[in-house]
Amino acid sequence: VWVRLGEVSEYNGRKTLKNDEISPNVWLLDLEDIEKNTSKLLYRARFSERQSKSNKSEFKKNDVLYGKLRPYLDKVIVADDDGVCTTEIVPVVPYSGVNSYFLRWLLKRPKFISYVNSLMYGVKMPRLGTADAITSIHPLPPSAEQYRIVAKIDELMARCDELEALHQQHAEKRLK
Repeated sequence: VWVRLGEVSEYNGRKTLKNDEISPNVWLLDLEDIEKNTSKLLYRARFSERQSKSNKSEFKKNDVLYGKLRPYLDKVIVADDDGVCTTEIVPVVPYSGVNSYFLRWLLKRPKFISYVNSLMYGVKMPRLGTADAITSIHPLPPSAEQYRIVAKIDELMARCDELEALHQQHAEKRLK
């Protein structure tokens, strides 16, 4: 079926915390911690490591964390632990029957990125508005099919990583 994001998840579905409400040991995720396009987690900081004064959004394990600032950078991860993030990262809480990893791939697909690029606002700091996000349209297969799709994507991405490593090895050998 075709669904709107707001029908299958709660966009920005966690509370905002002030600094004095956050434990020093809590994972603090900033946009710079996520690699553009690949969405690989580059660094895992603790709240005490950064001199952050702004409010943070809480997130829970398995929430999909979507970078709404400069969305063309395609920064989307699934939280593997609880933590807090800058308010430029939106916790998207999938409803029952929606696989977090499948939802992540929906937010990374070219059709959605194209949609976002046509609607983002702000010149210096372009971002996706909440109303535009929750009304975005996505394909949603049955739960079992979501798991199969995620497994296939993971398999293909692993193959791509292997090919990239091989390519790099060959390039290094040529330079010697």
